[in-house]
Amino acid sequence: MTKTAPITSNLYPTLSYDDAPAAIEWLCKAFGFQKRLVVPDGKGGVAHSELSMGPGVIMVSTSKPEEGRASPRNGPTVGGGICVRVDEPDACLARAKAAGAKITRDIQDEEYGSRGFSAKDPEGHDWYFGTYLPGSYWES
Repeated sequence: MTKTAPITSNLYPTLSYDDAPAAIEWLCKAFGFQKRLVVPDGKGGVAHSELSMGPGVIMVSTSKPEEGRASPRNGPTVGGGICVRVDEPDACLARAKAAGAKITRDIQDEEYGSRGFSAKDPEGHDWYFGTYLPGSYWES
């Protein structure tokens, strides 16, 4: 096994899916994530996984209702979303559309300098892909 340099991000969002194995495959195909680690739960699901895109990492697992972690498809609302910085949002949008992603806001240029689009994955998680880089407008 060849090891790579550790990821430098300090935030690792976790997402729960009813069908985590299918979600992992879809996230890689539609949004371009790279599968780094998948730990089966012994029941056909995923106990833990790590998917990367650039220096960012998300962790995906099978829903755990006993811990209050479930797919958004099981509730009436979504409490958050994931924003991913990409260099080529137009290419990312084309890839997402080709994989059947539900585009909730088509690509557009924002007044604060970003260009991006919003989508939902098959279980209802909200995603934004664009050129936005947090900190660009922060004061020291």
